[in-house]
Amino acid sequence: MHVETVEAAGEVLTVSVSTPGRVMGCPTCGVVASSRGRRRRVLHDVPHGDVQVRLVWRQRVWRCAEPECGTGTFVEQAPALVARRACLTSRAVTWAVGQLRRDHATVQGLARRLGVAWKTLWRAIRPVLARLDEDQSRFAGVSSLGVDEHLWHHGDPRRKGPKELTGMVDLTRDAHGQVHARLLDLVPGRSKKAYTDWLRARGEQFRRGVGVAALDPFGGYKAAIDDQLADATAVLDAFHVVKLGTAVVDEVRRRVQQATLGHRGRKGDPLFGIQTILRAGAEHLTDKQLNRLATAIEADPAHDEVYIAWRCAQDLRAAYRTRDTVEGRRRAENILDSFHTCPIPEVARLGRTLSRWRDAFLAYFTTGRQNNGGTEAVNGIIELHRRLARGYRNLDNYRLRMLLAAGGLTP
Repeated sequence: MHVETVEAAGEVLTVSVSTPGRVMGCPTCGVVASSRGRRRRVLHDVPHGDVQVRLVWRQRVWRCAEPECGTGTFVEQAPALVARRACLTSRAVTWAVGQLRRDHATVQGLARRLGVAWKTLWRAIRPVLARLDEDQSRFAGVSSLGVDEHLWHHGDPRRKGPKELTGMVDLTRDAHGQVHARLLDLVPGRSKKAYTDWLRARGEQFRRGVGVAALDPFGGYKAAIDDQLADATAVLDAFHVVKLGTAVVDEVRRRVQQATLGHRGRKGDPLFGIQTILRAGAEHLTDKQLNRLATAIEADPAHDEVYIAWRCAQDLRAAYRTRDTVEGRRRAENILDSFHTCPIPEVARLGRTLSRWRDAFLAYFTTGRQNNGGTEAVNGIIELHRRLARGYRNLDNYRLRMLLAAGGLTP
């Protein structure tokens, strides 16, 4: 392309370009065509700072000189510059995809900078993302797989399909032991079937390569792993196990509060005043907070149940925080052997839950502390981009957009 003129008018920069003259043959019959002049084609290019750029391409028009040829008049094309019938240059589309992937941009904001409508920009971006999504090589090399549920809307009747999705995340570690989590897919539903169907669609080679499968304590996902990833080690996520222990402390505190005072917690009640302390790790508490905890527990003999539940939750945290994984596993086994015999019903229930997940619970200490943290990080990215876009109505657009934002599609 040769630049002919550059004109600046307000916040729009207009650049006129054309191709050098050359002999052109008819694309159908090959006979040398005669020139029929030019026509102006206005394209939207990458903005220059805050200035919109218009590319005016003076396209050459030819006419086939062969009477028997049905081509007639045709126009020159430049696939490297712009796709056929498009109004956005190829590099403008590439720029927009990069902005969406790296800089948390929105389609509406980019369309405003380019001077086009939302639909115009998305119709140019969507084929690029769909082409990347069809590339099965992006599933290669996955040795550690995470799974988690995700809500893409909260019961909006305008959105079609289930509100719950299942997200699969690559948690494979690099040579330095670091996890660069990336979203592999989002499929409708939260069930064994949703996860099983996705694993089956990936093929035998993919399933054979997965050595570790991290998950939250949901039986449906565990059943899918046992069914399709028989050779993989299922690992129960540490964060959710500790969360279960903290929830037990809250349940015991509320029950004892109701039994001793006959009402829910109010300002001035001993247990109500330490609810945030009970949710914190003992290693983070100051001397003042420890004194407040002791004072509240000693206020009534019935509060001893709350203290015992809190100590059990702290033992659970301590097993994960132990530097030596052998020692951590020993503590975890002690928890499995003791919690289910506790006279406090909530703690006993937690012990029975952990016993059902025994192998997956202990696998954390034998797989190099594998966990589902990377999956939660990807969920955070998805939530951020959903808020930026003020929500999505089309599930297919939502899926492609989140795959791009969370690293599943690499242009």
